[in-house]
Amino acid sequence: QQNELNSFLWTIKRDPPSYFFGTIHVPYTRVWDFIPENSKKAFQQSHIVYFELDLTDPYTISALTSCQLLPQGKSLQDVLPRDIYRRLKRHLEYVKLMMPSWMTPDQRGKGLYADYLFNAIAGNWEQKRPVWVMLMVNSLTEVDIKSRGVPVLDLFLAQEAERLRKQTGAVEKVEEQCHPLNGLNFSQV
Repeated sequence: QQNELNSFLWTIKRDPPSYFFGTIHVPYTRVWDFIPENSKKAFQQSHIVYFELDLTDPYTISALTSCQLLPQGKSLQDVLPRDIYRRLKRHLEYVKLMMPSWMTPDQRGKGLYADYLFNAIAGNWEQKRPVWVMLMVNSLTEVDIKSRGVPVLDLFLAQEAERLRKQTGAVEKVEEQCHPLNGLNFSQV
């Protein structure tokens, strides 16, 4: 029963109440049917909604992209061991070759092309820091490719909040997410 599920919704009892809702970064269509009604109702009744990051702000997206890059003049080939770099390059060539067969007819009907999608995800990979390349590679699977074009839960809720004219904000700044990840050394990555 949906009303018996753990909703990841915490209530701060005040007037009006405040809520914390734990989301995950997956296409919302994978989880929406499993989100209990109390969480959906809390979202609908809220006037102000704060997210981890403001994914609807072009600055946020630009800053996230910039923070992933190696220092000017450096490339991934300079910082990765040669064998890992070669394996990574071969794997990305394999993914690029396979991507057309991984895409759904619905994606193609919406004008998504495999080359465009590959470049959107993996473009400029040789300029990225190893931790971001690792996260990118983890998202280059057939299941993840089939769900491209569907917003992750956080973005879906942010778009809904905008559509419903709710006041929105962010709890974190891009730098607060980037700096810890960029601070990992190679063995940690």
